[in-house]
Amino acid sequence: MVALLRRHLKNEDDARVLIRELFVSAADIQPNAVSNTLTVTIHRMASPVHDRAIATLLDELTQQEFPHPETGAKMIFTLV
Repeated sequence: MVALLRRHLKNEDDARVLIRELFVSAADIQPNAVSNTLTVTIHRMASPVHDRAIATLLDELTQQEFPHPETGAKMIFTLV
């Protein structure tokens, strides 16, 4: 994830710090049994620059269509 985020930030240390922030940030999880999806909505970061970088990362992760390991539901990541 740092490698994906690194494309949007000036240095690798900034990317690592932001990933750590992402892992401890507040989020909402919404399952949808009809469409077999699990939407993870991450709350905004500390700055607009970080919001843009994280939003891009989340879009890239969503495009990779990761399945949830237990349910197989498609994971969708968003930033609010």
